This record gives sequence, structure tokens and C-alpha cells, in this order.
Amino acid sequence: MVPGSDPALPAAPLVPSTPLTSTAPGLDAAALCSALDALLSAPKGDTPPRTLAVQHLIEARRECSARIEAEFATHPRAAGPTVRAYAALTDVIVRAAFHVATRHLHPLPNPTEGERLAVIAVGGYGRAEMAPQSDVDLLFLTPWKITGWAESVIESILYMLWDMRLKVGHASRTVKDCLRLGAEDITIRTALLEHRFLSGDVRLATELHQRLRDELFRGTGPQFIEAKLAERAERHRRQGGQRYVLEPNVKEGKGGLRDLQTLYWIAKYLHNVEEVSELVGTGLFSAEEYLQFEQAEDFLWAVRCHLHLLGGRAVDQLTFDMQVDVAQRMGYEDRAGRRGVELFMQEYFREATKVGELTRIFLTGLEARHVKKVPRLEGLFRRRKKVRPGYRIDLNRLNVEDPKAFLADNLNFLRIFDEALRTGYLIHPDAMRLVAANLPLIDDAMREAPEAAEIFLDLMLKHGNPERALRRMNELGVLGAYIPEFEPIVAMMQYNVYHHYTVDEHIIQCIATLDRIESGELVEELPLSSSILKEGVNRRVLYVALFLHDIGKGRPEDHSVVGAQIARRVAPRLGLNAEEAETVEWLVRYHLFMSDVAQKRDLSDPRTLRDFAKAVKTKKRLDLLTVLTVCDIRGVGPGTWNNWKAMLLRRLHSLASIALEDGLEALNRDRGEEESKQHLREALAFWPADKIEAEIGRHYGPYWQALSTEGHVIFARLLDGLRDDEIRIDLMPDPDRDATRACFALTDHPGIFSRLAGALALVGANVVDARTYTSKDGYATAVFWVQDIEGRPYEASRLPRLRQMIEKTLRGEVVAREALKDRDKVKKRERGFKFPTSIAFDNEGSDIYTIIEVDTRDRPGLLYDLTRTLAASNIYIASAVIATYGAQVVDTFYVKDMFGLKLHVKSKQEALERKLRQAITEGVERARAAD
Repeated sequence: MVPGSDPALPAAPLVPSTPLTSTAPGLDAAALCSALDALLSAPKGDTPPRTLAVQHLIEARRECSARIEAEFATHPRAAGPTVRAYAALTDVIVRAAFHVATRHLHPLPNPTEGERLAVIAVGGYGRAEMAPQSDVDLLFLTPWKITGWAESVIESILYMLWDMRLKVGHASRTVKDCLRLGAEDITIRTALLEHRFLSGDVRLATELHQRLRDELFRGTGPQFIEAKLAERAERHRRQGGQRYVLEPNVKEGKGGLRDLQTLYWIAKYLHNVEEVSELVGTGLFSAEEYLQFEQAEDFLWAVRCHLHLLGGRAVDQLTFDMQVDVAQRMGYEDRAGRRGVELFMQEYFREATKVGELTRIFLTGLEARHVKKVPRLEGLFRRRKKVRPGYRIDLNRLNVEDPKAFLADNLNFLRIFDEALRTGYLIHPDAMRLVAANLPLIDDAMREAPEAAEIFLDLMLKHGNPERALRRMNELGVLGAYIPEFEPIVAMMQYNVYHHYTVDEHIIQCIATLDRIESGELVEELPLSSSILKEGVNRRVLYVALFLHDIGKGRPEDHSVVGAQIARRVAPRLGLNAEEAETVEWLVRYHLFMSDVAQKRDLSDPRTLRDFAKAVKTKKRLDLLTVLTVCDIRGVGPGTWNNWKAMLLRRLHSLASIALEDGLEALNRDRGEEESKQHLREALAFWPADKIEAEIGRHYGPYWQALSTEGHVIFARLLDGLRDDEIRIDLMPDPDRDATRACFALTDHPGIFSRLAGALALVGANVVDARTYTSKDGYATAVFWVQDIEGRPYEASRLPRLRQMIEKTLRGEVVAREALKDRDKVKKRERGFKFPTSIAFDNEGSDIYTIIEVDTRDRPGLLYDLTRTLAASNIYIASAVIATYGAQVVDTFYVKDMFGLKLHVKSKQEALERKLRQAITEGVERARAAD
């Protein structure tokens, strides 16, 4: 037995130990140790004592864990008692393992001073907070070099815990080792900061506690703070640097548990506090801020516990598939047109925002006490602008001189953000506290005041970098208070794989993009938008429209329609005149129009362009809509904008400009056809004249309108001398479109589009656009633009194998439907998304084709299933345009029936829709069965 130890008794008060309020439901340490004594003292047969002990401990832990989980289900959003209960359960298990090792496996009747041993919890476990699958971090403390007896005890304890499938982090050290290693390594120092005595020699634990405080922690506060903040910054960088990523890490992400723990570590290091509530006494938090801390911590711990219970392991990433299950467990239900999971994630992001605010307040309090470095100013040697009366600079931040005078004029709730942007100073957290605590002073009179509108517009238009001010206003609640229509979208999650940010953050990202275009940062990436802004547009209209474009989200109705109705009220309130307000309303109503036409329609069809130009009406509106569309797409998230979308929007803007400036007749199909033929004559000038005319004469009108001269030249070469049994393929990167262009020439036959789509799906190619044409002499010329699984063009080195696989499939050596079985799957993380299938027939959008638009869940074999169904129904596909939005896809087909006519008969449309829906349903069932 170790001197001074007793696993059934509470630790001495000189050293942190298990809180007396923390209990493991139905499991008492003394009773468990007594049961183990009885079990191991009785005849054992052939079963080793350690095995018997482990079997007993596993069963005791399983029963207690079940009771904790059942209790948690009665308060699924409050995890405080649960995390303490899991820690208390682990305490009992570790103490029992120590008891077995020292009493039964390695008894030592007369231990020497050098054979003392203490077991200490460190890290998160030392804080007595554990999720169901948290690591068990242990420190085995000895006075000097580890003896053979101590080594045997430690080994037996670890093997018992490992046999119980616990994930144990451990170290065996002397007090001197702890001081030396803690001085060298900030991670070790942090773990030691939260040490808690569990069992063994309490004198050793007391010595460690005292010497850590006296010899390691004292006088090193600033060093520790800087190290923890650098660690925090690096952790945020690894997690994406954004608080509003849609699959956040609840432990390590920005606004997560680790951020709160970092504040507690720093406070404990400096002030030796044991509870966060003690921060109120130090003056670093107000009573209200402490309650916010406690609420955020409780919520985040609840989410983490549910993740662990659902995953059966230490899962901390709140992935899309987990979000649905966690929301259900926490009791969030669908209401008012929004899913429970969206309401849950909105609450999550609101709590994460609170964590950010608390961090700012805490750190500035440390700066005021001179224990943290004051931040260096951006442009340190640049002359700063003098602040206006009513403000002062504290610790290089903008603060309020007289809080009472500040609150006497509620326009100051906007002026302070304008002043911060004007001068370049960050706002002092004391000023932020003042603003956040007095938001009710922002009343209807202020909202209607012209001066308030002027200040708000200046924020966006006058100083540059409006992103910083808007984000801070949003986090403090000022945006929602000044523009109440904005409040419902604060922290609102868009539950799909396409959007990377919450709705409010998406809007701020869009405005940041517009500011960067205006400042000339994106001239090379966005030449069209840059030139439009350089030539001049109404900036008030553009910024307000961008700010309001998604304000209608979260309602059951079309958010563009709802948003336009809101814009009709808000735009005049923000000081826009009647004409400006009308333009803003139109831009909000049609903010998706240009993107939809560019990505979902065939831009070679003159009717599409004429209808678009008629709807836009003026070049001024076209320019505004173009810039808004670019900012909207880029604001969705990293990787969403690419050359393909840029090319489509540039082309649509160019063609619509021609129609608006030269008249709609400028888009006449015949004029484009003659120009294309002449360009081909020039490109093939080295061919005999009669051969050129034969090539020109073999194609119908749409072929000339849709393809570039380069495409016409490629097909001329592919068709030259083509045998009836031959398939010719040309694969080339198309960097302007961020895709690989695949051209096919072969004898025409029914279902050719479907066969080509199947071949491409089989090699893992994602089709983003496609055209197929039949020549007058019976050949099919098809061009597909494809990307690899990462959404990029195929590397040149992969093209030969791509060609080989396509040829095999087209020759019938591989049956696409069978071969696709293993590839055609729905990703696990995307299963929680609901994408109701919508199928629409449009006979007005094209002069010669019926347009069929299929909006549904994306998967690898979808295009093949749809085109095969159309082919089996004797439908000729002239072109397909594919627009992908994360896990959702809109496949648009330009088709005719077998007689070359549009699909006008309603009964035929309904029959075809049933077949397409059946193909989609059967495909999804196959995909799920393949998982």
C-alpha cells in the first residue's frame, strides 16, 4: 500500500481533487473497491486476477454509462451534469484500477519513501469535464527515479484501462521532470495547469501543485498568454479561419469549446481561479458575460456529447449527416417553413459568435492590466487620422469618452462604426459592451431618420473595407436592430452542400468581394466586372441590392419574391430615391436570373438571349445584374467561382449587350450562321474549295450557331473520311472553361447521347455541358465538356486512358449500366439533405426545341439514367446543360420528338415525366443499396 493513500477517501484540500458534487450515478468508489476485494480474494480458477477485475469494471462502467446517457436524454441541451458525471465515472474506474494494482497485483507491505506514487488527472480530464469518448489523460508522479514496483503498478493500471477500450494518454514523471518539461513545452505546461489528484500519495500531489505555482507559473503570465493565443490562431487557421463554416469542429473550430477553454486556462494561470464564475470577481467579466460564457459552454458541450454518443467514438466535426441526428436528439423540430436542423445550426452559430465576443472582452481586459501585448497598428508608420470629439484611443483602440453622452444620441450606434472605418482603428471592447447592452435605444424614429441612412450608406460606400464594420455590427446585434428585416437571417444556416457560409456571412462576403473589385484587386480574375465598375454604375443601388439580395431567406415562399417585397420597404428607408429603390427591388427579385440563364440554358439559342434581353430591358440594369451575380457566386465560398461560370456570364453579358444596344434582330440565327460558315472557310483555306463547301453543306443551322470556329474545324477533321463503323474522338483541355472538351464523330443512331453520357460517367467524368448534332448525311457530331471528380479539367497525362475507356464502352466491351453500379452512390455526408425532384417542360424558351428541366439530387449515374429514359421514349436530345449546386443538380435538355417536333401534347409530357421520375427513384434506390 502507498503511504498516505486511500482510494475511497476524498483528497486533502491542499491540492485540486474531484469536486464533491460530481458523482457517477449508481457507482460508488468505496463500494466498487470492496466488491473487487471480495472477487479477487475468492478462489479464481484459471482466470488471472487482472482479467477478473477488468470484466467487473467493464460491466460496472457499462451500467453507469447507460444511466448517464438516459439522464442526459431528459435534458439534451444542458450538458453540465453529464460531462461531470462522465468524469466522475472515469475517476471511479481509475481509482479502482489503482486499488487493484496496489492491493492485489503488486502489494507492497513496507514501501520506502522512494516507492511513493500518485495518480493525477491532467488536461481536460483534470478539469473534471469529459464527453462520452474523451481521452483519459493521466500523470503518474513519483518522487525520484521510477522503481520496479512503481513501473509494475503503472503498467497494470494502463493494461486494465486499455483492456476496457479506454483511450489513455499517460506520462510517468517526477516533480522535477514536470517543472523542466513544463518550462520547455507549452502543451505540457497547459496540461499540468489543470491537474487534479485522483489516488495514491497525496503529499506528492501537494508538492507538485505548490511548486508549479511557485516555480513555473509565477511571473510567466505574459509568455503563457502569447503562446496560447499563437496556438489559438494556428488552430483557427487549420480549421478554415471562419466561425461560420457549415461543418464546424465543435472542439477545435473558431467559436468552439477550445476557445472558451483557452480563456479559462489564461485566467487560471494568472489568477489561480478554479471556476469561471471567479472571473467576475477579477473584473475580467461582468455577471452577464459570465452567464453568456456558461450558456455557450453548456450548449457546445451538449453538441459534443451527442456527437460522441452518435458516433460511438470521439467525433468533434459537426458534419452534415451528423447535424440532422444531433438536432433531433436536442429536440429541434421543423417549423415555419424551416427544418429543425437549420434552427439548430442557427443556434450553434449564435453561440459561436458569443464566444468570439467574450474572447475580445477578455483579452482587452488583459491588455489593460499590461499582461498581454497591445496589438500593433496596421501601417504603424502611417499617420493616423485624428478621432472626432466624443471618442478617445485606449490601447490603440477606439473607445467612447463619455458613455452617458454617447447613449444620449442613438445615431452614435452607427457613427462609432463609421468612425472606426474612417480612422482605421479597431473598436475597444468596452465600447462594444456599451453598444450591445443598449440596443433597445435603436428605435423606429432612428430607423426612419435620414441621417442614420446617410451614416449607414457611408459605411459601405465611403471608406473601403466595409466588411469589417458590417461583420462587427452584425455580431453585436446592431444590423438586426437597425434593419429588423435582417435579424431573422443572422446565423441562419443554408442546409445544403453548395453554400459554405450562413446567410448573413454570405452577404458580408459578397460585399467584401464588391469592395475588392472596386479597389482594383481582381482586375485579372474579373475583367468584365472590373471594367463595368470602372466605367461607372450607381454604387448606392449596387451595394444596397447586394446587402438585401438574400434577406428573404428562411420563409416558405420564394426568397427572391419575399426579398423584393422587403427591399421595397427598406431601400427608401436607407435614403434611396424612387428610381433607385425600384432598381434595387428589381435586382433583388431577379438576382438569380442571370446565373440561371447562363448555367441552365443553351446560350446558342437566339430565343433564350432575346427573352433574357427583354426581361433586363436596359444596359444599365444588365451591368448591375452582372456585377451582383458575380459577387453572389463568389460569396458562396472557396472554389465555387471558376472559369466555366466566368465564361458563361461573359458570353451572356456580351450577347445581351448586342441585343440591347443594336436591337433584338442582331441575334438573328441566320446572321450568326453565315458568319460561322465564313470563319470556317477562312480556317480551312488550305482545303480544296469543293471539299470546304461539302463540309459546310452537310450541317443544319443549330450546328453553326452553337459552336466556335475551333469546334467546327475539329469536327471537319474528325468527319473527313470517317467510315460507317468508325468512332473518332478528340480530347483537349479547354482552360477558358475549366473543363476538358471531348468531341465525338460517329454514325448517328438512336440513343447516341445516352451512350456517350454512360461512357463518360463510367470513367468518372462529370459532364457540365453537352451538344449533339446530326448531319444531313447521317453522322452524329457531339461535344461534351467534362471535369474530373475534383471539378477540374483532366490532366494531359490522363487523357490517353480516358480515351481508351470511352472507346471500350462505345464498342460495347463494357456495359455502362452494370459497370456504374459500384460508382453510383450517394455520399454519406449528403444523405441528410432533402432534394425534392422537380421536372418542368418549357415550349416558349426556344423556337425549335422543348426545354425539359430536371432539378434533383446529384449522383454519378443520373445523367445516363435520364438520357437513356429519353432515348427509350424516342426523344431526340439536341443539347444538355448541367448546373451543379453541391449535392443538387439541374439538368436541362433541349429536345424534339421522333418527328422533329416540340412536345406540345400534355398527356405525352405527363407520361414522360412519370418515366423520368421512375428512373430517378430507381437510381437512388440502387445508389443506396450499393453503399
